[in-house]
Amino acid sequence: MDPLEELHRGALACRRCALAKTRGRVVFGSGHAGASILLIGEAPGANEDRGGLPFIGQAGKLLDRALAEAALRREDLYIANVLKCRPPGNRNPKRDEIEQCRPWLEGQIEAIDPGVIVPMGNFALKLFAGASITIGKARGKRFGHGGRAVLPIYHPAALLYNRSLLPLFHEDMRSVAALAACTEQGAGGG
Repeated sequence: MDPLEELHRGALACRRCALAKTRGRVVFGSGHAGASILLIGEAPGANEDRGGLPFIGQAGKLLDRALAEAALRREDLYIANVLKCRPPGNRNPKRDEIEQCRPWLEGQIEAIDPGVIVPMGNFALKLFAGASITIGKARGKRFGHGGRAVLPIYHPAALLYNRSLLPLFHEDMRSVAALAACTEQGAGGG
C-alpha cells in the first residue's frame, strides 16, 4: 500500500480528538498523490462533511474558478485541510484539535512531497510561520519551509464575505502556478 493511502486509512479510524464524535465523514484530502502543489485549507464545512471531499461548497467553486484562470487543474494538485473533521457549527479549530490532527497533514506533506505549499488562511499559515503572523500580512510573500516554497494566500471562504479580495485571490493563484513551474524547472535541472 502506498504511504498516502496508508495515512488515509489511518485517518478514517482516527479518534484522537472530540471531533470524531461529531463528524459525518473524515475529509482526508483529494488530488494527485505526486502533486507539485499542495493547497491547505482550514477544516471541512458542512458540504465537505457530507461529501467527504475538500472544497466542494461555495468556497470550492471560487477556488475552482481561480484555478481555471491560472491554468491549474484540481486533479493535478493536492488539496487538504489542517483538520480532517468538521468542527461543529463551522467554528474555528481549537489548538488541541490542530495538534492532534497535525501528524496527518505532516504525513501528507511527506508522502506527496510537493515543491509548493499554499496555506490558505490563518490556521494553515500558522502551521508554517508561527502564531504571530496573520494572513493579511503574509499573503503573497513567499518563504521556505523544509526545503519547499510556501506561498500563503487568503482562504477562499474569505471571498464569500469580502468580494474585494477576489482579484487578489486570482492574482495569488497565478503566482502559485508560476512558482510551481519554476520549482518544477529547478527540480528538473532546467
